[in-house]
Amino acid sequence: MTAAAEKTDLLAIAREQVLERGVGLSQQQVVEVLRLGDDRLEELLGLAHEVRMRWCGPEVEVEGIVSLKTGGCPEDCHFCSQSGRFPTPVRSAWLDIPGLVLAARQTKATGATEFCIVAAVRGPDKRLLEQVRQGIKVIRDDGNDIQIACSLGMLTQEQVDELVEMGVHRYNHNLETARSHFPNVVTTHEWEERWETLQMVRAAGMEVCSGGIIGMGESIEQRAEFAVQLAELEPDEVPMNFLIPNPGTPYENYPIVEGSEALRTVAAFRLAMPRTMLRFAGGRELTLGDLGAEQGMLGGINAIIVGNYLTNLGRPASQDLEMLAELKMPIKALNETL
Repeated sequence: MTAAAEKTDLLAIAREQVLERGVGLSQQQVVEVLRLGDDRLEELLGLAHEVRMRWCGPEVEVEGIVSLKTGGCPEDCHFCSQSGRFPTPVRSAWLDIPGLVLAARQTKATGATEFCIVAAVRGPDKRLLEQVRQGIKVIRDDGNDIQIACSLGMLTQEQVDELVEMGVHRYNHNLETARSHFPNVVTTHEWEERWETLQMVRAAGMEVCSGGIIGMGESIEQRAEFAVQLAELEPDEVPMNFLIPNPGTPYENYPIVEGSEALRTVAAFRLAMPRTMLRFAGGRELTLGDLGAEQGMLGGINAIIVGNYLTNLGRPASQDLEMLAELKMPIKALNETL
């Protein structure tokens, strides 16, 4: 490539802007990345991996998740099989404290450093918060020092303070999609309510985890909008999910995101957020398969959820750990994160 061509080539510009200076791409630049042809995908993934290594390092954070309260959610998130508004196969259920402790123990055994307690609710009531409190206490009494995260919906300031007092390390609350597209995905609450919860979480000193789902009918422009809105939030972690068309939901007939499109999106998000932990989450097996997962780990991803995803099956944790070993990617050590 000539010097003149480099001045106008998007990936050459991104190399200087993101890799060398650590400045994330603008919304229009993300749009241009998302429009790159498959003939440049390998080059794009290579650059995203370089950015990840330069600004985040080689370590991979491994996390497990468990559902404390499943199903029966009053919200109408159109992708979610746990909504009580849709005729899905999922039924309401609670996990007892011994089950929660066992799940934490099993997660720690995989080498994971993060264990996330999830509940399908608009926001936690007193009963749920008390169960979380008891669960965390028994996990600690069990001698388990794994970091504990929670995902319990929208919070009040009082609830944020309670979680901090319990010792919750990180809070997950996904923005799900671009602000402009959100009313097409959820009608029972607003995007701004999620944003406000995340702002309170950060101000209280917990780490912020927020991402979303790719493939919910958003345009390329809205996908780019979402990337820069997340960058503005400055989350510690961004889970990258790909739509699983769950039976009974309004999205049950939506197409699965193509593998090359998913990889291009991951790389674009990495170039928009060079210093953020990007985590492979739900739908990656369906969208990418085994080979694609490896490509994603070499294309900007530096964290991974092992095992199952709430109501959807993942692949065995051993497969992901073997993949990381083959790629010579070290797992982030627990004692370095406490």
